[in-house]
Amino acid sequence: MAGHRQSKRRRYITWAVAGTAVVAGGGVAAQTSMAATAWPAQKTFTGRAFDTCTAPSKATMKAWHTGFYGAAAVYVGGRNRGCAQPNLTSSWVTYVSGLGWKLVPIYVGAQPPCQTSSNPEKLTASTAASLGTSDAKDAVVKAAALGMKAGSAIYLDMEPYDVTNKSCNDAVLTYVRAFDKELRVKTYRAGYYGFTSSSAKAIATASDKTDLPGNLWYALWDKKNTTTSDWPWGSTQFTNHSRAHQYMVNSKESHGGVTLTVDRDAWDAPVAITG
Repeated sequence: MAGHRQSKRRRYITWAVAGTAVVAGGGVAAQTSMAATAWPAQKTFTGRAFDTCTAPSKATMKAWHTGFYGAAAVYVGGRNRGCAQPNLTSSWVTYVSGLGWKLVPIYVGAQPPCQTSSNPEKLTASTAASLGTSDAKDAVVKAAALGMKAGSAIYLDMEPYDVTNKSCNDAVLTYVRAFDKELRVKTYRAGYYGFTSSSAKAIATASDKTDLPGNLWYALWDKKNTTTSDWPWGSTQFTNHSRAHQYMVNSKESHGGVTLTVDRDAWDAPVAITG
């Protein structure tokens, strides 16, 4: 999925399998900045998910609402977002939410300085904190304009990088902390997409969890629809509806007579609050 995302930022929109939407309060253990704020109840979805680069049309969303998938991850913004989003409007969000879809907002923010691919926005050690804050403000503006309300989770997309490069990794963690802290100032929950071999590993294994995301969406393409049996880290981490797993990529599928190529996800984590 590295090349799959890097070349065209093909973050195929995550959509949770038809399952049960519940209100929960999980995913906040690492979110120390949340303590003093009265937060809206968290909306969590548990089931299968899929993601694709460009938000599908309303007609496609209606056709695909067969019960196999139940939620959609959509790219709400970020300078490194790779696809145009002609369909992604507030009216689209209202329509698909009315059909029963749950939505997962993704923001493709600044990428690591040691990342080999070319990106419009890369962070550095000196800009990491300020970029994290400004990108989070932009993410909230973009999500709110689409009708994704306070209390929603926004997932920061961080592509693979060399986590053994200490200066690079430290800069990434500084950026992520600033991004997440600002999200919480705006009363949005912090989520994070990354790879088990690199970007997600950096979050899960960080010794200092202060202001790191409370919800982790990990890419591990083992074709296992689970958020537990292949979880690579401690069993007590990211519990209580705080995990999602991208387990298959480039899956060409037809639902309701419409064919799309998507990535599949097992979802047990917060989604956007709409409606």
